[in-house]
Amino acid sequence: MTNVSIEEGYEVVAVEDGAALDRHLTDHNADLVILDLMLPGEDGLSIGRRLRQQNNLPIIILSARGEELDRIVGLEMGADDYLTKPFNPRELLARVRSVLRRCNETNKDSTPSETTTLTFGPFSLDVQKHKLTKDHKEIPLTSGEFTLLRIFLEQANRVLNRDTLLELTKGYDHSPLDRSIDVCVGRLRKKIEIDPTEPVFLRTVWGAGYIFSQEE
Repeated sequence: MTNVSIEEGYEVVAVEDGAALDRHLTDHNADLVILDLMLPGEDGLSIGRRLRQQNNLPIIILSARGEELDRIVGLEMGADDYLTKPFNPRELLARVRSVLRRCNETNKDSTPSETTTLTFGPFSLDVQKHKLTKDHKEIPLTSGEFTLLRIFLEQANRVLNRDTLLELTKGYDHSPLDRSIDVCVGRLRKKIEIDPTEPVFLRTVWGAGYIFSQEE
C-alpha cells in the first residue's frame, strides 16, 4: 500500500488488489475509487460490482481496453465514469473533479432545516440527501444516476438531447460517441419503471433525446 499526496490537493492511497482494497476501506473512509480493470486475482469489474452492492462510493474505471462494449459493461456495472489508457493526467483530474462535484453537490436554495423533494408517481427524490425512495423504502443511486434523475425532474416534459445531458452531468469535453447517458438511462429505468422495456416516466424521443413525464 502506498500513500501519495499530489499538488492538486488529493491524498491518494494505492493498493495492489481487491483484498487490499477491502482491508483499506474497512478501516478508512474514501471519497472515490479509481479502479483498474486489469488486476491480479479478482478482476476490476468483479470488484466494482461488489463495491456497488455494498455502498454508493463513486468509481472511475481505468482500462487499456477501449472498445465500446467494455465501456458499456463498466458503466452498466455502476461506475460513474470510464477512462481508457493511455490518458492525459489532466483528463483524469477533470473526471475526478466532475464526479466528486456531483457527489458533493447540494441544493444551493436549501438551508439545513429545509428539504427539497421532487416527486413522480410513487417516488420521492430528496435533493438535499441525494436519496430516492418508494413507499418509504430507499432505492440506491450512484452519483451519476442521482444527477441525471434530478435534471430530468427539474426539466420534466422537455426533450433533452444527449449533448445537453452530457454537458449538464459531466461538465468536460466528451466524445460525440459517448454513450454513458444511454447506459445511465438504462440503469435508471430498471430502478423506476415497472417494465424498463416499456418506460412510462423516462421515454425515448427517437432522433431527439429523452423526455421525462412525472405522471404514470
